[in-house]
Amino acid sequence: MEKDNTTKNAESFIIHDLTLVAPDRSSKDIGRLKESVVSAESVYFPNRVLLYDLYHDILSMDGFLRGIIAKRIDAVLNKRLKFTTKSGKENEDLSKLIKSQSGRDLITLLMESKIWGVSGVEFVVGEELTFKEVPRKHIKPEKGLITKSQYGVSEETAFKYQDMPFVWVVGKEKDLGLLLACSMYAIYKRGTFGDYAQYVEIFGQPVRIMKYDAYDTKTKQELKTLLTDSGSSLAMMIPKQAEFEMLDGKTSNGDGKLQIGLKDACNEEMAIAILGNTETTTSSSSSGYAQSKEHGEQQDELTVSDLIFVENLLNSKKFKTILKSYGFDVDGEFAFELDLNLSKLKLRMEIDAFVCTKVPVADDYWYNTYGIPKPDNYEELKAKMEEQKQLATPEPQEPETTKTTLGQKPKKGQLTETKKKNLVDLFFQNLADFFDQAQH
Repeated sequence: MEKDNTTKNAESFIIHDLTLVAPDRSSKDIGRLKESVVSAESVYFPNRVLLYDLYHDILSMDGFLRGIIAKRIDAVLNKRLKFTTKSGKENEDLSKLIKSQSGRDLITLLMESKIWGVSGVEFVVGEELTFKEVPRKHIKPEKGLITKSQYGVSEETAFKYQDMPFVWVVGKEKDLGLLLACSMYAIYKRGTFGDYAQYVEIFGQPVRIMKYDAYDTKTKQELKTLLTDSGSSLAMMIPKQAEFEMLDGKTSNGDGKLQIGLKDACNEEMAIAILGNTETTTSSSSSGYAQSKEHGEQQDELTVSDLIFVENLLNSKKFKTILKSYGFDVDGEFAFELDLNLSKLKLRMEIDAFVCTKVPVADDYWYNTYGIPKPDNYEELKAKMEEQKQLATPEPQEPETTKTTLGQKPKKGQLTETKKKNLVDLFFQNLADFFDQAQH
């Protein structure tokens, strides 16, 4: 029986059955991009091969695009992730697993499903959790298939990954990924860099112009020899009788700002598509502290959304079933530990302190809000705190009255203090004194 299970698992290992093809590195332009999108969005025979080849090409050549994608993924990878059981204790085995290199690689692939539109892995049966990435060009999410050939469409030569327990494909059927919004700008930017390089090559060094008499062939030959031997910069020879005018575009683009402006505009659009902002990556001429802070908060919201996305996938029934097959106890859930914003936390603490004077607040609220771990002997420590509080509280005294001598009555109109002021009363009294002084 054990031998049959091993044979069955070996047959379900599909990575080696795929016919892999290297990405197409031919020239890409806007026309090729449109053609790729039409092929990927086809109703009857959708195929993402052309589009994913284009994605490979722009990612391998565009450092800015690779950087902002890595920045978004690292914002998730650098958060601490742990597995907590239903009893509230941490499962250290699963926490170490997800923190290991295999766990980080898995989270990276989950995040890349947003960038590419789909990601797939096949887990290797064994004692340790290991997996191999399924090439995206072979995944057909519209039909739930992994084809042996990247252009395959027949179910007879494909695998239905939804029926395979150790194959996990993440992504929506119609989602072509965030790279689709960046492709046009990456193509335009590549052409802009080519124009900029040509501009520098032509106008980045002086132009040598020599004139000769049209009938003096000996002087012409000597000038040609002189220009050839004196360097490789741009040189021209024209007869004196000819009219010559060189229009180099320096009047409107003397410093190359035209190409630089288009390049920066493309980078800004890609940053907005991937990060949701621009100021956390580059600084514009009109940027300031307030603007950068606002953009930083926007990216924080995007990171929180990514954390929830990863948590939902790791806590899915599919992944927990896979973990259970490796012998892990999955009675609990994965959760990220969010970093606390101290400036916001300070303001919230002031509000919470005031609310506590009005209504009772549960102790668990303080633990959850401020990220303080709850001690195991909580009840014992709480009882000691209450006991010390009672010992520190003075015994109640009789209401104070005005001192009078024997046989002397209080003066008419004189008020006596009958109760002690609490913190709230003192607060409002000081507030009233402040406004009273302001009026005078």
